[in-house]
Parts: sequence; structure tokens; C-alpha cells
Amino acid sequence: MVATAATSSFFPVTTPSPDSGGAGNKHGSCHVNLGGLKSKPASSGGLQVKAKAQAPSKINGSTVATSVESLKHEDDLPSPPPRTFINQLPDWSMLLAAITTIFLAAEKQWMMLDWKPRRPDMLIDPFGIGKIVQDGLVFRENFPIRSYEIGADRTASIETVMNHLQETALNHVKTAGILGDGFGSTPEMCKKNLIWVVTRMQVVVDRYPTWGDVVQVDTWVSKSGKNGMRRDWVLRDCKTGEILTRASSVWVMMNKLTRRLSKIPEEVREEIGSYFVDSDPILEEDNRKLPKLDDKTADYIRTGLTPRWSDLDVNQHVNNVKYIGWILESAPQAILESHELCAMTLEYRRECGRDSVLHSLTAVSGADTGNLAHSGHVECKHLLRLEDGAEIVRARTEWRPKPVNNFDIANQVPAEST
Repeated sequence: MVATAATSSFFPVTTPSPDSGGAGNKHGSCHVNLGGLKSKPASSGGLQVKAKAQAPSKINGSTVATSVESLKHEDDLPSPPPRTFINQLPDWSMLLAAITTIFLAAEKQWMMLDWKPRRPDMLIDPFGIGKIVQDGLVFRENFPIRSYEIGADRTASIETVMNHLQETALNHVKTAGILGDGFGSTPEMCKKNLIWVVTRMQVVVDRYPTWGDVVQVDTWVSKSGKNGMRRDWVLRDCKTGEILTRASSVWVMMNKLTRRLSKIPEEVREEIGSYFVDSDPILEEDNRKLPKLDDKTADYIRTGLTPRWSDLDVNQHVNNVKYIGWILESAPQAILESHELCAMTLEYRRECGRDSVLHSLTAVSGADTGNLAHSGHVECKHLLRLEDGAEIVRARTEWRPKPVNNFDIANQVPAEST
């Protein structure tokens, strides 16, 4: 009805004159309904228009005024103000509200970026991917020690430490911008189907971090011989700067299709050569020969170890950290409960496949196997081999008594009820 009134105000209804009626009669008789005004043909041939009285229309029980009534009261309504430049401007209050909303949202985001910890032992963004430091030659990354990364003695396991070292190595290549489609491989390595494999790993653990600690890992690479690369790590306590772990490793290239070792192509040397650091290894190399164990010389043997699908990496071979877990499968329980691993040397001989079945052998030296829990420093030799006798890894581990404040399994774990 409002639309009708508006339309009527722009197009007023006028009563036709006799002349116009005569003109309309020339085209024949017609019926026109204009909101209660009816045209009706007259017997005399002329068109007579008369208003038909109608009751007010009702819609949903409410009385609605007709267009005639709207026209009747049109003169009583105040005329709109004249159109000027001022009243054609937008609603400034709405514009001001929109600008205020934008500024408040931006301020909130800025406060989140500029957040400062209230406690000094909390670090800003400890979960970042890391950064390049020391003239672009050292990569640094922080890791929090989570609850599922600690063992029964409330400290991080050796596998956790090794996983952090491996993660920084891969992120180093990624952050440097030379990561191809492979697992740590450069673009030129991907073109030639080459991957990195570790041949030797040496680790010294001065102290294990505990749950809630944040550790800082630094890593860098150097040249090793004609066709090798050495990677070193230093793991520190972020809060105190104390060195917790040092590690050094040697890597060579292998063709992932033929599974044979390869020389480093010149194209790859050009990619990685600028990142090499001219420095000595972080650890003095342990040149002691690792002896081969067999069923007669081993004190403990664990058989039937098989890789799971989750043990394979993207290069379709078993992750090198998994080998450490298999080696410790044959370590005596008395050592695991009373001592902690403080150093190890690993020599990787070959890889194992997804369908391989492995044996883990351990020989204890420098201690009485019948009284290991009360022994001091203990050294063990290990061998991980296939069922047919082919060697996978040779290793040497060194153990020290656990600190007195560590979790005492024998005294604090309740015995299973019968």
C-alpha cells in the first residue's frame, strides 16, 4: 500500500475530460481499474467515470487504506526537505563504526604478536621451525620436551634426543632453500635419484632433559673425505645454556633405485658447498674397532624383530633412529633400570627392508653380568643382523649409574596385585 501511495504521488490520477472520453471511444469500449475508479461505457456512446464507494479493505484482520484515501490525505503530509548536498552524504556514524572495528581488530592482532611472557622460564615461540645463525652456517631450533617423550625415569629417552637431531638436520636443508622433493635431498640430488644415508654416528649425553624443558639444537655441516659429509649437533638447555648432548655423524650418497652408494656429483657440490663449515668435529672420533658378535660371544640375544610400516621413512628404508631401539631390545633389564646411556657409537653396514627379520645381540664388558644393578660404569657391544647373518649395525654403548633423584623403578612402582 505504501508503494501504491508512492506511485500515486508520482503519477496522479486525473478525471478524463469529455474530449478525452470521445477520443477513447474511437478505439472502442474499455474497462480501466485505477484503485477504485472504474470506467464504464455509457449508452449514449460517451465514457462516464464515477467513483464507486467501497468499504475499507482488510488484510489479516487489519484495515488498510485504499489509494483514494491515500490521495485524500496526501496534502496533509509534510513535504520532504529539498535535496541538497548535505543530506545526500552517507551516514557518517556507520562509517565511523566500521573504521573503529577495523582498528580494534588490528590492535588485537598486534598485541598477540607483541606478547611477552609473564614468567622468565617461558620462551616466546618455542615451536618455530628455527633460524639460520652465525653468518648463515649454523641452523638453530628449539624443542619442548613433551610428556610422551619421557621414560619411566622422568627424562627424555635416547630416541627422543636422536629424533630432535634428525629433525634439525632436515629443517636446516629446508630453511636454507635447497630442499627438493626428497627426504633431505637437494633439487640436483632428486634429478639423479640420490639420497643421504648415515654411515657412522657418535653421541655423548652429559644430561638428559626432563618433561617441560625446552632444548636448543644447533647443527652444521662440513666436508668428510672425498665423497662424504659430516654433520655435527650441540643440544643445550634453553634456560641455562648448559650443554646436554653432542653428536657427530658421517653421511654418504646412495642411489635410491639401485640402492648402491654413489659419488657426490659436481652439481650437488655446487649446491651444498657454500654451507660447509671448516671446523673440527664436535666430538673426538672414537677409533676403537667395533668387534663382530655371534651367538657364542653374545650374552643376550633377542630374535624375531621386524620393521613395521610406520618404521619406514619417505625413502622407503627404516629410519636410522629405529635401529637404536632394536639394539637396546637385547640390553639387559638390570642395566636399563639402574643405568642410563651416556655415550654410543654406531656403524651402519646396510639397510633392512620392510620384510626383514632381525636379531639383536649384546655383550657386556667390564662388569659382572650377575650384578649389573650395582656396577659402576658399564660398556656394551651390540650387533643387529638379519636372519641369514648379514650385518645391519655394529654399536658400542656406555652406561653410567642413574642420578639418585631419578625415578627408582624397583622401589616406587607398585607391584601387580594377584
